Amino acid sequence: MRKKRPLLSALLLAIVAVAAAPEATAQSAPSEKGPLGWATYRQLDGMAALRGPSETRQFSSYDRTGRNNDGFDGKYSCLRQDLTGCVIAERAGAGEIGSIWFTRDEGVVTRTGWIKVELDGRTVLNAQLQDVVDGKLGAPFVWPLVGNRDDTSGGVVIKVPMPFRRSMKVTTQHNPLFHHVVYRSYPDAVGVPTFDPADRATDVVEKLRSFGLADPKPTRPGSHTTRSTTDIEPGATARLAELSGPAQISALRVRLPQVVPGPAVDDDGRAFGAGGSSTFTVAVSPRNSGVRLTRRFDPEIEKQRANLLVDGRPAGQWYHESKIGPMTWADQSVDLAPALTAGKSTLFVRNEFVSSTVDYNEFRYDVHSLVDGAWVRTDVVDLGHNHLSVEAAHGYRVERQQWQGRRHFYYPTDPALVTASDEVLAGARLRITFDGNTTVDAPIGEFFGSGLGEYDVRSLMFAMDPHKDGWYTSWWPMPYAQRAVVEIVNGSGRRITGAAVEVTSAADRAVPERLRANGSLGYFNATHRRSATENGKDWSFVDTVGRGVFYGVTHSMRGKLPLAVEVPRLYLEGDERAYADGLLTPIQHGTGTEDFYEAGWYFRTGAFAMPLAGYPVHEIGGDGCQFDCTGAYRLMVPDAIPFSTGLRFGIEHGPLADVPADYSSTSYWYGQRQSTLRETDRLNPTDLASRAEHGYTAVGETVSAVTSSFEGDNDHSVATSQVTAATGAVGFRIAVEPANSGVQLVRTADQAKAGQQVEVLVDGTVAGTWQQSYGNAEHRWLQDAFTVPAQLSAGKRSLSITLRPVLGSAPWSASGYHVRSFVAPFDPGGVVTRVAPQGMDWSPKDRGPAVRTDRDPISPKKGTTGG
Repeated sequence: MRKKRPLLSALLLAIVAVAAAPEATAQSAPSEKGPLGWATYRQLDGMAALRGPSETRQFSSYDRTGRNNDGFDGKYSCLRQDLTGCVIAERAGAGEIGSIWFTRDEGVVTRTGWIKVELDGRTVLNAQLQDVVDGKLGAPFVWPLVGNRDDTSGGVVIKVPMPFRRSMKVTTQHNPLFHHVVYRSYPDAVGVPTFDPADRATDVVEKLRSFGLADPKPTRPGSHTTRSTTDIEPGATARLAELSGPAQISALRVRLPQVVPGPAVDDDGRAFGAGGSSTFTVAVSPRNSGVRLTRRFDPEIEKQRANLLVDGRPAGQWYHESKIGPMTWADQSVDLAPALTAGKSTLFVRNEFVSSTVDYNEFRYDVHSLVDGAWVRTDVVDLGHNHLSVEAAHGYRVERQQWQGRRHFYYPTDPALVTASDEVLAGARLRITFDGNTTVDAPIGEFFGSGLGEYDVRSLMFAMDPHKDGWYTSWWPMPYAQRAVVEIVNGSGRRITGAAVEVTSAADRAVPERLRANGSLGYFNATHRRSATENGKDWSFVDTVGRGVFYGVTHSMRGKLPLAVEVPRLYLEGDERAYADGLLTPIQHGTGTEDFYEAGWYFRTGAFAMPLAGYPVHEIGGDGCQFDCTGAYRLMVPDAIPFSTGLRFGIEHGPLADVPADYSSTSYWYGQRQSTLRETDRLNPTDLASRAEHGYTAVGETVSAVTSSFEGDNDHSVATSQVTAATGAVGFRIAVEPANSGVQLVRTADQAKAGQQVEVLVDGTVAGTWQQSYGNAEHRWLQDAFTVPAQLSAGKRSLSITLRPVLGSAPWSASGYHVRSFVAPFDPGGVVTRVAPQGMDWSPKDRGPAVRTDRDPISPKKGTTGG
């Protein structure tokens, strides 16, 4: 039992926190860089804090030509090969690795060999990649901070935040094929620690293991819950909570009793026979006045009977008499008497075989505690070969096992009720207005993680419990200065009966100052969109002006390809692409839709749930889906994207954004309408007047004309410009805003040659290394950026810049520099100004959207992988 207790302690601590009176805790202190290291998970109450000069970027195996060879043959997987292996990520300067994802061979990564992570010249991880994601290294590299293909339905992940002060390098022994490495970049190392692998971070591991079951944030003092229940006619709006500030909402719950779950469920399980048993430990609320265990099973097997014991005492019996099916799920619940459960935080459950025509099967147990008259889900024990991590966390053991496997079955639900439920979840909207501005306006289903119906959702920041009396819960922190109004707008055409809403908030006197236009907090936003996709154009998750932090998205995909075609899920071949602060080159370019949701191979083994990603639903030709429909979510907590003037984040629908579909999405982010980057100078090194004005010099310089395109969603637009390339030092002088908190240099360049790297000096002092590891001979135009730290720029009107080439690097290319100062927030006029290259001629003929050919491989041969 000793090994089991740490694995359940997260659930126990979370349940106690919900049940007990709140204790006073200080709100997490904001940082210009955002939370560092383990604070990423420890300070989730600080998610609304905006950030200073920093970036989130991604290395990946994406096809540099813009087509679909994103790792199939490994052509673009290695930045370079060194004496030890394949370098997939490297960065000079301070930063933090936030997320690593791989897949190959349907999620088995054994052939990749070892992975080595070097930070600040020290190796902090060096082990077989398969062992790492299987959790064999021990904390902190344990589930769910790591996950293998069974945990994530086809991918493998490492979510351990690894900060560094001077350098980062990630190498694999062999070409890994598909991969992403997301990292944060800081202008200086002030306050940044170096990751210590000896820190087991057991509190973080425990917290993450309670994902989707309890609030992951520290308890706030003085919390109060407002409750309301109402009926809502079609077309009507119900105001369910009106709160006075200053305060923060810490939890929001909705219950719609008339909604029924989607019938299709994909799950794996086990069965045992005569003389057999299963045992496991579950978490319950110590304040419970009873506990309900609900078992999912295959009712086609008749006369299943098993004795249920709790902590060694008889508690009831599981019994199923007559055959139901085939391909049918059934649930059975046993309510445990308070005499067996009251005052306890854990229960040891034992099921003993009594009789059956074949065996006693079990796929999943949901645990609900009765607290203050309401059922609250406090644990989930999902069984089977694809849930080995969950089984281990609950100390699951089975004796006399006779079967294990996976089933795609259906609950016997009235189709008319399913249709009505789907219409309510898609048509009824949650609307929240903070201080007079409505920033949350999204369908109830999609807001809580499932836009295609009621399905089981468990994530770090929201959950959907599909059981009877189950709640939909959000734990996003939502600050407001004066007033918050929570409403449900019934646009479903169905009468909603007995809708219940609970809003938990606590007063916070610091909020008004921090939420001002020039303050350090942003308002919570849930941005919803739904429409048909457009050929050749990325689906837009968010396109916003101002400053903020992007934290994730729930995405509902309704394919339009008939099921008879070879790959009806072809829309999943689309790559995500993110653009921050007006740059024309993506800061992130992914390798496929299911890859973005941290799975693989069209969600190889069906539904899954992890703290930061999940795939709750796949509907095929029914249940409200005409053809093939997918629902997934991704939370970007360690890899959140900060922005200073605006963010544009989207995803292709198909290999070349060319597969027809109906998409909808709800994005989660915090922001203010003001910007903090102001352009203060421009330099065109190919223009004699500009060179003279800025005192521009360059050693070993050549000038040539380049006609090409930028990577990303506009890679068919062609432009021509003069560009310089220097083999020696480059120097120039730039104008900046004296009241700056850093200065950003944006370069437009030719990236035909990879490995461009210079040391940046500001007024003779080394500021860091400007490094561009990628190269692209197909789409040669590039925009990248370097941030001068405030220590070297604040209070000055001009800076002398020297770019000194690093030994062995490619010639330094530039057709122009834009200089932007980080300043106090100002009104940008509602427009994100793209960094328009100087002297660039866009008159050459547009290439037009790419057309799919045999050059574009796809994941599976058939499109029904994953259920």
